[in-house]
Amino acid sequence: MSNNENKISVNSSHDGLGLIFLVGFMGSGKTTLGRKLASRLGYEFMDLDHILETQVGMSITEYFSSFGEDAFRKLESEVLKQTKYPENTVISTGGGLPCFFDNMQWMNTHGKTVYIKLSPKTLADRLENEKEKRPVLNGAKGKDLFAFIEGKLTDRDKFYSQATIIADGLSLTAEKVEQLLNK
Repeated sequence: MSNNENKISVNSSHDGLGLIFLVGFMGSGKTTLGRKLASRLGYEFMDLDHILETQVGMSITEYFSSFGEDAFRKLESEVLKQTKYPENTVISTGGGLPCFFDNMQWMNTHGKTVYIKLSPKTLADRLENEKEKRPVLNGAKGKDLFAFIEGKLTDRDKFYSQATIIADGLSLTAEKVEQLLNK
């Protein structure tokens, strides 16, 4: 393997934008938007949650319940930093990933970060029927789900707000993200 294969190229090429990390709360649309943005730009798309699940051979929910959140967050950070990314790639991250260790700083150093920002109400509406796939929601419903999301967003905002670009997720399209990235 040559040295070039180990090197992460960040915005060094005039042909592309380098690595683009999508961050935001669970349910904000990082994976869906990421696929569309990658297709629009002619980039690779990678979902860090899927990479993690493939590496450990179990779902995030299973890993969470078997090993706990601390072990999950450590592994998630390792997957972020040890994955070999093609030069121009859109990467969807887990909702909590930017909030642990130096992950947000690492992403900002190695590419551009886009925070897909949504209100607690919008997120609660989107997540109401996905609780079994989202271990941190712990079965919260209705007002409890809204309060949980609102509290988590308050805690996480200081990390999410470090993104290169903060975009209103409500009417966000791949075209709009491309425009924001090219400003």
